[in-house]
Amino acid sequence: MRASKIARKTKETDVKVELNLDGTGKAKIKTPVKFLNHMLDNFAKHSRFNLNVTAKGDVEIEDHHLVEDIGICIGEAIDKALGNKKGIARTSYAIVPMDDSISTVTVDLSGRPYAIVDLPFSEFYEKKVGDLTKENVVHFFESMALNGKFNLRIETKGKNDHHKVESCFKAFAKALHDSTRIIGKEIPSTKGRL
Repeated sequence: MRASKIARKTKETDVKVELNLDGTGKAKIKTPVKFLNHMLDNFAKHSRFNLNVTAKGDVEIEDHHLVEDIGICIGEAIDKALGNKKGIARTSYAIVPMDDSISTVTVDLSGRPYAIVDLPFSEFYEKKVGDLTKENVVHFFESMALNGKFNLRIETKGKNDHHKVESCFKAFAKALHDSTRIIGKEIPSTKGRL
């Protein structure tokens, strides 16, 4: 079973994540950031991973610490659940539209962390989408990729910020699902390890 549990407790946050890469898309998400809860539900549904996230933190200051630490924990959970990565597809991409918006996401589970997240937000609207600070969406994906030890590139276009973020999460979910599938018996690298 390719599953993992991660816990992270600091003076600012307390986060617990359970992940099963071979699940059915079931999610149990409980954080004080409601829009992030909605996005993590989408991530579980479209990746078909089972995902439980319980988190609390100092959101009375701002949501940065909590969003970052959830990204860190999900990244670590992905890396741990993959184990030695034997037989995985390793790379994939997805293009997902949502009304006016479209996101292209590419993933390489290379063991080399890198993230480019091109998610331009509208200057005409609020600093937040729902109750999630927009700049923390980008930071969430960066934190997840760096701690998950994978290469991630996200490019999003559109008008509506909610649609842009949601298409981004859905495309990431589909690309990550496909890259984690077992398609062989060898480690997919000329180096012999990932």
